[in-house]
Amino acid sequence: MSAVKKTLVVEQLRRTQMNDLLSKGKRLDGRGFKDIRELVVETGVIEKAEGSARIKLGNTEVIAGIKVNLGAPFPDTPDKGLLVVGAEILPLASPYAEPGPPDEDTIELARVTDRGIRESGMIDVSKLVLVEGKHVYAVFVDVSIINVDGNLFDATSYSVVAALLTAKIPKYSLDSDGKPVKTEETIPLPIQTVPIAITQARIGDNLLVDPTDEEEAVMEARITLVSDDRGNICAGQKGLPGTLTIEQVLQAAETAKLKGEEIRSIIKQGANYV
Repeated sequence: MSAVKKTLVVEQLRRTQMNDLLSKGKRLDGRGFKDIRELVVETGVIEKAEGSARIKLGNTEVIAGIKVNLGAPFPDTPDKGLLVVGAEILPLASPYAEPGPPDEDTIELARVTDRGIRESGMIDVSKLVLVEGKHVYAVFVDVSIINVDGNLFDATSYSVVAALLTAKIPKYSLDSDGKPVKTEETIPLPIQTVPIAITQARIGDNLLVDPTDEEEAVMEARITLVSDDRGNICAGQKGLPGTLTIEQVLQAAETAKLKGEEIRSIIKQGANYV
């Protein structure tokens, strides 16, 4: 399914209007090119989950929930725990959303979010091992898109990051036979860094941070870059057929790091994470 529907007539009219405004340094909603919409972070919104968060980025709304079980590690990484991210755009999220299995856009959304978490090293998965090659923690993150108004990549990433920061997972011990036994205690996930995704849309020669669905409908290229709290770019995804110059990529990277610091502070505060 596609969350944003395009028509040639509307697309052309919108592009003309946007280019006129952009030439004057303005956007349809009055923001500057590097301004994000209001970001609201709520945690603990799913009672039975090990961790959860609701993100409102403008009118875009996303909920992430975490469930943790014991499982077997992947054969090629016997010394690491598991992290799996899945996403679903609910039918009520957009007039153009349809029920059914995730389409390629939704799969890309989950994979880009997963990559940003994984490549940043947010969770030290080596500490999620009880018995190497046999028993590891498996962290499953399910994301539900509640409302679509642009920039699902960032909103989804923020919801997952906030949920992971607040997650409390069951503590296991090993009995005399080396089998895992669940205790009454809970422990936080082994967090190492707080990755932040910043998505920018290219319309004409301009890069716009946190694009709305109207801007996404006419953008020619999209780039999502993830930075950690040490200022490193650790993951990225370029979308759509349009090109980006080297200068635009470098500009996008610098913006991602600067805006990442701003967003990171908001998410930490919302998750009560020091």
